[in-house]
Amino acid sequence: MQNFKPHRRSDCPISFSLDLLGDSWSLLIIRDIIFAGKKTFGEFLASDEGIARNILTNRLSRLETLGLITKSPHPSDKRKDLYALTESGLDLLPVLWELSTWGVKHEPETADTLAWLNDIQMDKDSLIQLIRKTVQNGGSVFAGPGSVIKQVEQR
Repeated sequence: MQNFKPHRRSDCPISFSLDLLGDSWSLLIIRDIIFAGKKTFGEFLASDEGIARNILTNRLSRLETLGLITKSPHPSDKRKDLYALTESGLDLLPVLWELSTWGVKHEPETADTLAWLNDIQMDKDSLIQLIRKTVQNGGSVFAGPGSVIKQVEQR
């Protein structure tokens, strides 16, 4: 992480994590990168949750300052930037995984997006490593030709 140090309420690691990521938008942006392969401001803006432009601008800037994402110019459209997760951002993958699992357990209507897990013959740690590698290479869990879904189907 970069040198950004938020004000801490205590030395508790959970409190520290919430100070950094306690707003829902930050985790949803990270989710969109990992699971949906979103990379641009417009793609994040189009998410189902309906984030406001000013909030999105703020959260992207904050995540970049925290060293969780990087921003680079789009190679073919100079009006756009591309956002990607850093290693620190990718370290949140198991956290998002557990939040997803908890959500499915306590709200069955959210289970559709994780239904594919029932068919995967892979342990959780191996699957998380596959997701991590795929995202590092510019892919995602559900979107694109090299998605984790497609890789698992080919096994």
